[in-house]
Amino acid sequence: MTTTSQQQHQHEGHAEHHGPRARALPDVVDRAAWLEERNALLVREKAHTHEGDAIAAARRRLPMTEVAVRDLVGDNGPTSLLDIFDGRDELLVYKHMFHTGMPIEDQCEGCTFSVWNLHDTSYLAAAGISFAVFCEGPWDEAAQLRDFMGYTLPWYSVAGVDDPALAGEFGTLACFVREGDRVFLTYDTTGRGIEAILPQIQLLDMTPFGRREAWQDSPEGRVGEHDPCWYWRKDGRPTAQWTRPGATPVDPNIPHRHHH
Repeated sequence: MTTTSQQQHQHEGHAEHHGPRARALPDVVDRAAWLEERNALLVREKAHTHEGDAIAAARRRLPMTEVAVRDLVGDNGPTSLLDIFDGRDELLVYKHMFHTGMPIEDQCEGCTFSVWNLHDTSYLAAAGISFAVFCEGPWDEAAQLRDFMGYTLPWYSVAGVDDPALAGEFGTLACFVREGDRVFLTYDTTGRGIEAILPQIQLLDMTPFGRREAWQDSPEGRVGEHDPCWYWRKDGRPTAQWTRPGATPVDPNIPHRHHH
């Protein structure tokens, strides 16, 4: 087994080779010692998974509340909420923030991050669940954002809708079920509940530096230096916009409000 002094020498050598940041890397141990600690963490991970199963079971036992059936605006003009189910019994909705009158580059980077992570919902459809985006903005502006981003999922404007089940808090997910001509809200998220559709965040959490954010509980010397969500926007645009054809540099003299 590697001695403590050998471990320290290896760690310091690693840091010297890779520069100052490497000094905050995890300690170096042999494979057996690593596996022992990895397996200890696995016990906690399994408990976390089982607790998640228990919470999901409780979620399935929530009551539901009826939602008035009304028209939203989409590609085909006013569209009944019933038709948005697209012939299925369940509907999962992402509520997208929108800043009316603002250019595409100044739209919400958090909502961009969320929807960008969910381009395809074919497995939801196979399970009998339709998916749609309910956008806070007026249809003509919302459609421009959708088209620029290349989204293919159904979008609808809820501008002017006063029902909190359909509009209300944005940057969230909501689940609906229909029974004949009646629609019911069964569940919605708040705050970090949206991370259910953000696999890249969960991948970051697997890495030794995590999200690189100052709020994290990190080992000494490895404290995150960034504000929350620092990588959601790059060079004046929501990060995903730079993958889109026609994304142009943003005027640095125009002030930007941080939305997430």
